[in-house]
Amino acid sequence: MKAVTFKKFGQPEVLQLTELEKPTPKSNEVLVKIHATSVTSEDPKMRGFNHPPLLKLPVGLMFGFKKPKKPVLGMEFSGIVEHTGDQVKNYKTNDHVFGYTGLSFGAYAEYKCLPENSLMYFKPENLSFEQSATLVNGPLSALVYLKKKGGIKKGDHVLIYGASGSVGTAAVQLAKYFGATVMGICSTKNLDLVKSIGADYVLDYTRGNFSERNEKFDIIFDTIGKTSMKDCMKSLHPNGKYLLTEFKISHILAALYTSLFRSKKVIVAASNFYWKREDLIFLKEIAEQGHYIPVLDQSFRLEEIVEAHRYVETGHKVGNVPVSVQ
Repeated sequence: MKAVTFKKFGQPEVLQLTELEKPTPKSNEVLVKIHATSVTSEDPKMRGFNHPPLLKLPVGLMFGFKKPKKPVLGMEFSGIVEHTGDQVKNYKTNDHVFGYTGLSFGAYAEYKCLPENSLMYFKPENLSFEQSATLVNGPLSALVYLKKKGGIKKGDHVLIYGASGSVGTAAVQLAKYFGATVMGICSTKNLDLVKSIGADYVLDYTRGNFSERNEKFDIIFDTIGKTSMKDCMKSLHPNGKYLLTEFKISHILAALYTSLFRSKKVIVAASNFYWKREDLIFLKEIAEQGHYIPVLDQSFRLEEIVEAHRYVETGHKVGNVPVSVQ
């Protein structure tokens, strides 16, 4: 089978298209013929070992310091079940599925074996394989922060900072689904996009700081780690929550302190530890109901994975960057 591998950490050019042996599923596994995957903002970090200082040690212990222990990257996928192990009960040949490979990675390949109980479910019928492959990382992160950590509810006033990214475009749509009034903050060129996916009003971050508007929010969700903690805490209602997907030690300390002594909370979390299959089921349902549509940027083929990584590393992608495998 075709797969993209890398033998050392480095620039996008370390990624090489090669031939690997097609895997055989164990008794409790399904063999998925992958039709699409994606390049998330985390993938180039794994490829280049470009992690924040706080994460370098744990990531290195799990995935290698000098060379990668997992030579095939890729975490999101969609595809078709080609074969099932003899103990698999919930899937059968030709089922269309989507999901997340987790710490085993391996989605930059034509085939992947996954346990039946992994983070996988039936693909939404109204979405393409490319759309479905991006219905995991960004949406699940947004769902964990907004619902499980932020406790979002109908009538909340929510600010999404970085509203045009993978997590941001998901957060805008999910916040609207939960009945919130949403301000989306992004760059000039993405204002119309963020408005089109449901934001009630938008603000260009290059033309002013939202904190100067004297508005108060129940939730401020910074999806890219670019806000000032001081400004955000000032802009929260009493009992408001400041959510961060990218955080430093200072944010962790603030989260601990505010959890004990303040009504306004700073909240940080490794969101993927909270992902569950019922969350995938929820995303499938709201996608099929028309409440959620993945936002896709430029699409690449597996053979163009180097160019795809270069593009994502520019930091200017909008929504998600799918990669067609088949």
